[in-house]
Amino acid sequence: QVQLVESGGGLVQPGGSLRLSCTASGNIFRINAMGWHRQAPGKERELVALITNGGSTNYADSVKGRFTISRDNAKRTVYLQMNSLKPEDTAAYYCNANVLDSSYNTMDYWGKGTLVTVSS
Repeated sequence: QVQLVESGGGLVQPGGSLRLSCTASGNIFRINAMGWHRQAPGKERELVALITNGGSTNYADSVKGRFTISRDNAKRTVYLQMNSLKPEDTAAYYCNANVLDSSYNTMDYWGKGTLVTVSS
């Protein structure tokens, strides 16, 4: 089993910044892609940013130029630096990781989410 634990959410004013972190633990041989998704009230979950094991990144158009995803493979941690936050960024943010375990099985795992509220 693999666990993902997110941290760093909270209340921030428009234009402010937050940094989310997500650390993986458990039966891990290798972590492939890691990503952040979000779900606002009444809306479907959407991909925010993705980073491969090699460091290639992909972003939703709505966050390009404002958010930056990065990872520390030694710490099994992925980060999401969020700048110039807008009220429409308010959502529960979920970490996701594609993991190869010691039995060479590949599965997607999800964290429980961390809430980001952008409001004055």
